[in-house]
Amino acid sequence: MPGDTVETMDELMRPRVYGADVDDPDPGPRPGHLYRELVGGPLDGLLLDVTGWTDSQHSAGAELRTDVGRFGAGGRARYAPRAEDAVHWDWRGDSR
Repeated sequence: MPGDTVETMDELMRPRVYGADVDDPDPGPRPGHLYRELVGGPLDGLLLDVTGWTDSQHSAGAELRTDVGRFGAGGRARYAPRAEDAVHWDWRGDSR
């Protein structure tokens, strides 16, 4: 339709950063930032910005707010780094 934007395959495949505003025209990774890929669970495929995190924060993982997990609005999804591949953080379950 006239006026519609056409997304390229690169735009469709570009990962989205956890916490990016829904209306953000560029919700992807930013230069100079450090990211971890979330694997499994309700946030599968999103990137988590861990820029500035300490080693202990990295090893502890994160509990991230999400409305699409087991507990709905106000719930959290727990992710932790893989022992052999710290770039990918695996889902460990949901909590309130």
